[in-house]
Amino acid sequence: MLIAKCAFLSYIFVKPTSCESGLICASKKSKNEPFVNYKRDSIFIDRNGELRNFNHKKVSRKKGGSLRGRGWKYGSGFVDGIFPVLSPIAQQILKFVQKEEDANRIWDSLDTLPSNHTTWDDVLTVAVQLRLNKQWDPIILICKWLLYRSSFQPDVICYNLLIDAYGQKSLYEKAESTYFELVEGRCIPTEDTYALLVKAYCASNLFEKAEAVFVEMRQNGLLPSTIVYNAYIDGLIRGRNSQKAIEIFERMKRDHCQPSTETYTMLINLYGKANKSYMALKVFREMRSQKCKPNICTFTALVNAFARDGLCEKAEEFFEQLQEVGLEPDVYAYNALMEAYSRAGYPYGAAEIFSLMQHMGCEPDRASYNIMVDAYGRAGLHEDAQAVFEEMKRLGVTPTMKSHMLLLCAYSRTVCCTSMGE
Repeated sequence: MLIAKCAFLSYIFVKPTSCESGLICASKKSKNEPFVNYKRDSIFIDRNGELRNFNHKKVSRKKGGSLRGRGWKYGSGFVDGIFPVLSPIAQQILKFVQKEEDANRIWDSLDTLPSNHTTWDDVLTVAVQLRLNKQWDPIILICKWLLYRSSFQPDVICYNLLIDAYGQKSLYEKAESTYFELVEGRCIPTEDTYALLVKAYCASNLFEKAEAVFVEMRQNGLLPSTIVYNAYIDGLIRGRNSQKAIEIFERMKRDHCQPSTETYTMLINLYGKANKSYMALKVFREMRSQKCKPNICTFTALVNAFARDGLCEKAEEFFEQLQEVGLEPDVYAYNALMEAYSRAGYPYGAAEIFSLMQHMGCEPDRASYNIMVDAYGRAGLHEDAQAVFEEMKRLGVTPTMKSHMLLLCAYSRTVCCTSMGE
């Protein structure tokens, strides 16, 4: 076993089978206390979810570490969609900042780390992992340490993560000031920087300021990209400004900015939630005419759109198309099809899809059980609805307020049907 001591905590790590004792190297921190480190695993998960190896000698010799100057890909969660496995030191940092609330203690501990490429990559990887966990406060503390306290040169990836964290907390003024610091620090904003700033303004319903970002980009000689337009459309939809989102989508095309799969999927979702499945279908056909490849989210959005209108045959048609193009239905796709049968008044059709989902090895979630309770309830089959509810609890799926309300509605419909019959 390897025992690693650091300012955060003392942890015991089981030595990987691929790690030989000759690869272990010792460094020192303050007060000559040993700080055990070792050669990092050369493993990462690519965008297809496959484990792959890479040579650190080829990617970690750039000034400031392998991540420096490469920015951070908005929407993908990490640089170029790569999610490196956290090193043992990074894991210690992550656990410490998740538990510790005192900023000074966190910064004092980070000060003990050696100022090298490995530390840079470890700390940035931790920040991105925190983002995946939606833990914005620790991200702010880490990025502020990197930018204002450490000996590292400020980099656009730090500013981008900090802008994103402030935006998520609806602290648009701090997101804005961070952008100005980025510019004053002679860092070059990336398209992700502008997208995150737009998103921060939209989160605070400051759509005029979001528009100003487009002006800022053009003044800097940049044409607004698909990523920036997507951030704006997404922000408008979240802000329940659907009409403006549609207008921006049309403006995007007029500006000769090619919509992406994500763009079209957002518009399909928008129309689906507005019970305009015919418009969702129109957007999908436009998408195909532009040779833009739909993904699992696109098909699920379409199935959902038809489900809301009770068009189970159309929903089933696109569920089949999803499989024909080689995509594997996930729990969201199955739920969407179950919803279609439920709304069309076919509870046993929904039950068949529920069974199929289990047979195919797809685990039903809480929403799946809620849909089944609702499906039986709509048909006045309160006993079946109750049975699903009980099975849900038996399997350890905690019912929500919505679950109880759906069951209550199932019983109320049965009473109404009985009263009408009398």
